Amino acid sequence: MNLNDSPNNPELWPLNDSELTRESWKIFQIMAEFVEGFERLARIRPSVSIFGSARTPPESPLYHMAEDLALRLSEAGFAVVSGGGPGLMEAANKGAHQGKSLSVGLNIQLPHEQISNQYQDLSLSFRHFFSRKVMFVKYASAYVVLPGGFGTLDELAEILTLVQTHKTRRIPIVLMHSSFWKGLLGWFEDVLVAEGMIDASDLDLLLVVDNTEDAVNAIFDHYEQQGFQPSPEERERLLDL
Repeated sequence: MNLNDSPNNPELWPLNDSELTRESWKIFQIMAEFVEGFERLARIRPSVSIFGSARTPPESPLYHMAEDLALRLSEAGFAVVSGGGPGLMEAANKGAHQGKSLSVGLNIQLPHEQISNQYQDLSLSFRHFFSRKVMFVKYASAYVVLPGGFGTLDELAEILTLVQTHKTRRIPIVLMHSSFWKGLLGWFEDVLVAEGMIDASDLDLLLVVDNTEDAVNAIFDHYEQQGFQPSPEERERLLDL
């Protein structure tokens, strides 16, 4: 079979004028998301991005953990940034909303599951995951990742990749609830490190804790010597991100 004769060949895929126009003009929609995000978030520092499942109910101990963590961070002077939805995102915004610092929600438009929570002092809405992910990274002084699904794992992989490749500055990446992450971390060590896919030192990018006090302390310990202001080199990385 000749590939050029295949109806699935991307070069031969039919597009009408309306579809071509929609594809071409999408760049302005993407640009608008970046511009609004940069303008509204650039001065909100320091901040901590908190991630976790949208499906965790309010009666869950994890919900209370996220709420307490966000309140502690807010009282300590950190703006708290979440995905703006229900579950652990809601818990993070709720805790921050009770504190003295900003509660920020970076909402995503989805066919289902994503409903904006009511605890956001500053709310942005995105159609594209990739532009939203840049906003989580670009102004964050730390990432705290609670149990979650594919979206949570996607955000975790994003920050690990950017820090590992020096595309962004080194920040604390804190995993909460060690029993949830045990299998994944074991696979990192037993498979990824063992087969040379990552270096053993890459595992040092992660901190694992089981309570909110240790999570907050881990963030402050990281910045105790270097301070929260990025170095000139780090500022360049962030500007290029």
